[in-house]
Amino acid sequence: MKDNDPSAATRKSVIQFIVALTIVLVGVSIGTWIILPKTEGPGRTRGDSSRSRAEFVAPAVAKAAPVVLDDDMVWIAGGTFAMGSEKGQTDEKPVHDVSVDGFWMDRFEVTNEKFEQFAKDSGYITTAERKPDPKDFPGVPLENLVAGSIVFSPPPGDGVPLDNHMIWWSYVPGANWRHPQGPDADLKGLEKHPVVHISWFDAVAYAKWKSEKTGKPHRLPTEAEWEYAARGGLAKKEFVWGDEFKPGGKMLANIWQGRFPNQNTMEDGFRFTAPVGSFAPNGLGLHDMAGNVWEWCADWYLPDYYAKAAAKNPQGPDTSYDPNEPGTPKRVQRGGSYLCTDLYCGAYRPSTRMKTSPDTGLSHSGFRVVRAGPGPGK
Repeated sequence: MKDNDPSAATRKSVIQFIVALTIVLVGVSIGTWIILPKTEGPGRTRGDSSRSRAEFVAPAVAKAAPVVLDDDMVWIAGGTFAMGSEKGQTDEKPVHDVSVDGFWMDRFEVTNEKFEQFAKDSGYITTAERKPDPKDFPGVPLENLVAGSIVFSPPPGDGVPLDNHMIWWSYVPGANWRHPQGPDADLKGLEKHPVVHISWFDAVAYAKWKSEKTGKPHRLPTEAEWEYAARGGLAKKEFVWGDEFKPGGKMLANIWQGRFPNQNTMEDGFRFTAPVGSFAPNGLGLHDMAGNVWEWCADWYLPDYYAKAAAKNPQGPDTSYDPNEPGTPKRVQRGGSYLCTDLYCGAYRPSTRMKTSPDTGLSHSGFRVVRAGPGPGK
C-alpha cells in the first residue's frame, strides 16, 4: 500500500532503464501504496470544485489546546497514546500504548524559503542535485548518469490503468528542490509551499544546520513522536481531525480528489502542493499533518516493529527490512501527500506508515523537525 521509494537499488534500475526506454521511470517499489484498495473507505461525496480556496479552510474540528510557540515551533506536552490502527495495514498493528516525553515541533512543514536560507548559508547540495556515482551504476553509460529526481508525470487521457505505477512516475534530469517539476520550472510563487525532492539525508543536514544556528539540538521526529503529535489529542481516530472524512462537507487536507492519476477535481483547492497552513491545524496547533507532502521520520523501518517496540520513547529498530525490497534499507515517512486518494491510498491517516530509501526524494517528499525540551518557561 505504501511503497513510494526509488531506493539505492531502485535508483540504479531507474537509471539503467533510461538506456532502454530513454524516459526514466520509477523502479519496482514506488507507488504501490497508491494503487491498492483501502480496507475501509470513508464517504466520498464530491463537491463543486469551482469554489474558492478560502472555503476549504475549515475551523479546527478538535478543541485546540493552548498553542505555545518558540521559533515557529509548537510545544507538544508528553503523554501516552494508543499507537497504530486495527483498521489499517499489517504494519500498523498491533495497537500498543506508547509514552513520549515532551518536545517542540515545527508548526509547518519546512518551506522552500526556509530551505533556501539553509542552502545559501551552508552551501549544502541535495541528493537530487548530485550526479550519480558511476561506481554505484556499473555498465550504465556515463551520459545517462545525470543529476535529477522523480516527478509525478501521469499520461494524458482517461482510463489510465492502475496496475502499473511506472506509468505515472518519471526520473527527470534537472528536477530537484529548486526545480520541482523539472529544469524549466522554478520556485516563483512557491516560497510558502513545502520543499520537495528531499532525501532523508537532506532533512538530517537541515536539522544539523538548524541546531548550529540556534544552539538548540534539532532532529527529525521519531515515528512515535510524529504520530502522537499528528493525532492532536484525539485517541484512536481515523483522521487527524476525527472519524468523519469530510466534516461539514469540507476537505480538511490537501489530497487527491477524482480519478487517479490524471483527473484531479481539486475539490480541496489545490492540484499539487499547497502553501503551508492552508488548512486548519489539529488540536495541538500543527498544520498539514495529513496530506500535502510526506514527512521523514528518524526511524528505520521494520514491518513487525510494533510487536517489540519499547513502551517509552521508542527510537525505532536498529535494522531495516522491507519484504518488497529485501536488500534495500528504508526509513519511515508519515502523513501522506497531495497524491493520496481516498479511493486507493488513504495514507493521510495518522497511523499509516511509509517506508522509503533514505537517498530518495520525490516531488511529494518533504519534512519538519523537532527538538527536545525543556518546555515553555523552563
